[in-house]
Amino acid sequence: MQKEKIRALLRALHQRRVSVEEALYRLRFLPYEDLGFAKVDHHRNLRRGLPEVIFGHGKTPHQIASIAKSVTRSGGPVLVTRVSEEAARLVRKVQQRAVYHAQARAIVWLPPGWRSEERPGILILAAGTSDIPVAEEAALTAELMGNQVERIYDVGIAGLHRLVAHRDQLLSARVLVVAAGMEGALPSVVAGMVDAPVIALPTSVGYGSGAGGIAALLSMLNSCAGGVLVVNIDNGFGAGFSAGLINRQAQAVGKGRRSPGRAASRGAKKM
Repeated sequence: MQKEKIRALLRALHQRRVSVEEALYRLRFLPYEDLGFAKVDHHRNLRRGLPEVIFGHGKTPHQIASIAKSVTRSGGPVLVTRVSEEAARLVRKVQQRAVYHAQARAIVWLPPGWRSEERPGILILAAGTSDIPVAEEAALTAELMGNQVERIYDVGIAGLHRLVAHRDQLLSARVLVVAAGMEGALPSVVAGMVDAPVIALPTSVGYGSGAGGIAALLSMLNSCAGGVLVVNIDNGFGAGFSAGLINRQAQAVGKGRRSPGRAASRGAKKM
């Protein structure tokens, strides 16, 4: 959108010819910043609730730092996934405020004064200790979207009494992310116990026939339990992001709020 269109929209808002909801809806589609090697979407935070996330694997520390510096202009937190400890050290030389989360293999840095809304309702489970890195990527993503995240780790089906001991937490969650490798059975078990959506997160943990997480993925896709949604292998970011969206919408419905986009769409249909 060009500057003239933005000015026209702001004038229309000032003159009350468009509503605040309609103006927000139109502003969701503002342009990106072209860095040459990357095109940074500055308004993803407005559209999706989290600024553009940087996939660190394959990028140089200079590229990561340059993209992240651009992302900070959107005013939200910066998340860089799949970053080695060595790459993180190099990035910190450029951006000293960057914090490396070793378990999640992710870099985060927050703008001055940023505060999370800490919406409760998300529970992250990991079947085994080896699944924790992927589970932590999911947890960190959901937290940066403004959620308060609870964690329960090492509760795989080899000892179900460990899982049942947390029954109250399971039943109080609005959405659950369940990370599991090996045969990937834990999400089905959890989904049979709760009345909330379960996001199944297959990990590449397992022996040879596990085929790098394919066995777990297929088990989850073939779950007989209702309410199981499946993301890709080791996609902690995708699981955490989806959980964040579900929890945000659940909170909004509970408070009787409507999405600006939906309101704008309804208004457009009446014209």
